[in-house]
Amino acid sequence: MASNKKYWKSVEELKENSSIVEKLKQKEFVEDIPTDQFLGDKDTLDSSSTSRRDFLKYVGFSTAVASLAACEGPVTKSIPFVIKPDDITPGVAEYFATTIADGIDFANVLVKVREGRPIKIEPNKESLNGSTNARVQASVLSLYDNNRLKGPKAKSETISWNKFDTEILAKLNELKENGEKIVFLTGTCASPSTSSLVKKFSEQYGNVEHVVYDAISESAALDAMKEMYGKRTLPDYDFSKAEVIVSVGADFLGDWQGGGFSAGYAKGRIPKNGKMSQHIQLESNMSLTGANADKRVMIKPSQQVNALIKLYQAIVSGVATREMSPLNTAIQDIAKQIKAAGSNAIVVTGIQDKNAQLLALQINKAIQSKVIDVANTRNVRHGDDAKVAQLITDMKAGKIGAVIMHNTNPVYSLPNAKEFTEALKKTKLSVSFAMSDNETTNASQYVGAIPHYLETWSDVLIKKGQYSLTQPTIHKLFDTRQFQETLLKWIGSDESFYDYLKGTWSSNILGGKSWNQALHDGTFSVSAANNEILDNDVDISAVGAALSKIKGSDLELTVYTKAGIGDGQQANNPWLQELPDPITRTTWDNYLLVSRIDAERLGLENRTVDNGALNGDMVNITANGVTVENVPVYIQPGQAPGSIALALGYGEKGLQKEMSIGVNAFPFANGIFHNASIEKVLGEHEFACVQLQHTIMGREGEITKETTLADFVSKPKDEWNSPPKFSLDHQEVTQDKVDLWEKFDDLGTKFNLSIDLATCTGCAACVIACHAENNVPVVGKHEIRVSRDMHWMRIDRYYSSDMTVEKGKEEGIFGTGDFFKAQTQPTDAPEVSFQPVMCQHCNHAPCETVCPVAATSHGLQGQNQMAYNRCVGTRYCANNCPYRVRRFNWFKYFDNNEFDFNMNNDLGRMVLNPDVVVRSRGVMEKCSMCIQMTQLTILNAKKEGRAVADGEFQTACSNACPTDAIVFGDVNNKVSKVAQLEKDDRSFKLLDFVGTKPNVFYQLKVKNTKEA
Repeated sequence: MASNKKYWKSVEELKENSSIVEKLKQKEFVEDIPTDQFLGDKDTLDSSSTSRRDFLKYVGFSTAVASLAACEGPVTKSIPFVIKPDDITPGVAEYFATTIADGIDFANVLVKVREGRPIKIEPNKESLNGSTNARVQASVLSLYDNNRLKGPKAKSETISWNKFDTEILAKLNELKENGEKIVFLTGTCASPSTSSLVKKFSEQYGNVEHVVYDAISESAALDAMKEMYGKRTLPDYDFSKAEVIVSVGADFLGDWQGGGFSAGYAKGRIPKNGKMSQHIQLESNMSLTGANADKRVMIKPSQQVNALIKLYQAIVSGVATREMSPLNTAIQDIAKQIKAAGSNAIVVTGIQDKNAQLLALQINKAIQSKVIDVANTRNVRHGDDAKVAQLITDMKAGKIGAVIMHNTNPVYSLPNAKEFTEALKKTKLSVSFAMSDNETTNASQYVGAIPHYLETWSDVLIKKGQYSLTQPTIHKLFDTRQFQETLLKWIGSDESFYDYLKGTWSSNILGGKSWNQALHDGTFSVSAANNEILDNDVDISAVGAALSKIKGSDLELTVYTKAGIGDGQQANNPWLQELPDPITRTTWDNYLLVSRIDAERLGLENRTVDNGALNGDMVNITANGVTVENVPVYIQPGQAPGSIALALGYGEKGLQKEMSIGVNAFPFANGIFHNASIEKVLGEHEFACVQLQHTIMGREGEITKETTLADFVSKPKDEWNSPPKFSLDHQEVTQDKVDLWEKFDDLGTKFNLSIDLATCTGCAACVIACHAENNVPVVGKHEIRVSRDMHWMRIDRYYSSDMTVEKGKEEGIFGTGDFFKAQTQPTDAPEVSFQPVMCQHCNHAPCETVCPVAATSHGLQGQNQMAYNRCVGTRYCANNCPYRVRRFNWFKYFDNNEFDFNMNNDLGRMVLNPDVVVRSRGVMEKCSMCIQMTQLTILNAKKEGRAVADGEFQTACSNACPTDAIVFGDVNNKVSKVAQLEKDDRSFKLLDFVGTKPNVFYQLKVKNTKEA
């Protein structure tokens, strides 16, 4: 039967007779307008302090008055090429295949370049590693960061590269003569050519060591692989082969072991022939992966260790403990499901302990899992925590002559950063190669300014046998130089790194194949010469004994990474700062996640204020011998009682003022968890949270839909996906039998967009892609807080209580006050569903009928179009839209010092897409279904004298989606994928009963809730 649970976005919605929720439901703009200040007293009207904006807000429904705002649009003249360059056709984009490998994100991408400017990142879908996340999509904006280093420095003073090389070479030669040790400290170096250069440097200078340090460490998993299989590398996982997925604290849809598993996972989540994978998650804080699980078991970090031990005992040793507890019962059920699935099951863990990783590997070995591949391994993380610790010890002892750092910021991200900083002072030479000033560059004697990856040559080995190339897509913007070019100079070579790279590939990788073809494709695959692996015996008894010694505490602190900020490398990127977190829906912030139970025990509160914004208490956190002060508290449904969590990547120094937010959680980033204490302090924090904005409380049954696999297979469609019914001549009929509108002609191309809620993971890659493609402005924390976000696309996150009509009938409380109370009581372990929402491009659009100047109209291809130069800002359309998807730009966000983000300096404006207008203030904005992309596709096909093939039509969101949850195409092409999806039994439309007939439709979510 279809789910008819109570869905909610915020706890505030569950409060009976909440005036705030009612206000948000009834009013589009929640900020009260001080009308009494300018209309209440005729004598003082002229001297009123009320702004012109407030006045227009009040009288904005007068077309005559509002039309005055339309006169303010600026006219910008452009000058065409006098002499056209041979390799550039103005107005025609070029695409270059390249690779990002910054230590946290690894992906093969295509770069869209207009008139010599990279403006957008797209996935290289022809490659094996071609999916992108939000950070990869946003990385193009970091190219135009005005905060970047403009040239090399010595002791904070700008110098020339010649002086930089001369002084450092003199010190390096002195160290060589004295036999003193030189250490390269880098992030994961997945570049074979760079590794060979470091080796050449070592041969020339003698006593050289290369130490790899990753801010987001997977050292425990690497050490476990080394002990069991003889290779210190990460296994690969193909989740599409899994029937049962059990994750113990592994956020594998996020950044766990380098990420990139979403596409495989999604393939198993579509119900086919009555089957789909079952995903069980045991975790402490609500992760992206846990939010997508069929069953989520909420446990403290210390209990995760205990759960893994019990799981191993039940599966491998055949020991079923008789302990009567909810956790033990859950473990025994999970073990039965794993045994039933056999080799089609997989167990993964994110516990940062070698012994825990060994247990997971041993379980997968015992069941002979097909999902894990320990032969064709991943090359995305190499960090060695033990070597980093030894390096610090050696520096303190004066045993290190020089430390040369690249692609790493240890002074910020090491848990013992102060110790490292003091030890660094004892070296005779410290050099940091970085793109921007940071904590490590400030602590180093010399700073080498390096270019952005879109300005560089390099190569990457992401997985065994899968080589990729990185190529420049723009001439270097500043006086920067690649780390590899510097190494070549330091070993006395006049060769460019491009020539070195090409030579390395020609002699070692290509095997006679074409360099130009490999560069064009961006990737090159070779068959692995030797896939033999060791199979070492591991003393599992000792492993279990070591893990069993881990004891919990009353309050256990862990750290995690957000989908937007990650490890903080792109913390100066406003697209990512303004991206709502998929779980909390909060932007521009870092906060401590606390459960409701712990919050009540500690006297901590979140408060929803009159305009719908969220405020929270502040605390000091003490753990790992460190106290972090004034941290805001966010009460998170689904947080395990007795556990708290803090996100990494915030609190960096040297960023633009608006981006320098939050606290640094890296002091807590070592170990499985830390015993913590928190102390409430004075003060209240103001969140910029979109949780209550665009609320739909009371309509949830027609907004998001889900069912169980059992009902999907065994019950008629009308029971789990019933269409809306209407009364006509005293009979119930479906919508196709009754309509107040005349039907549009369905001739030619008609665009539809399908979104599969079963495979949408909420990763938000689509949101950033929409920003980049459509010049969506960044508005800042204050505007977000007062409900003025400009995202053309949002991903709504819904919690659902576990009380349903069926359950209420079973318990005999349906129809009573107890039933209502059970539905509106915020559960501490809610289920979660995600739903992307953009303009629904209605065939019977209510916005079109109310626009007094015909600024919004219906296109022949099914798109609801906006003529921005006609819009006068009455906002009738927004008031009439049942989906809350239209955005009014209260201010001129570009070229405005009040909004000093990506569009407000000459460098930042280089990212703007010239195919899309930059909107002035006073007009409505919304999703256009990327009309510029669809028209280009039609034009290209017309030039080539052919029909557009299925799959060619794309929007920014459909192209970016790593799980293919978003499908775009011509619904009039009956063999197209989108046309087939429209006919699917899982298909439904938002608020279908309203009669708007959207051109966006959804596939309802299916959960595999079967028990053992």
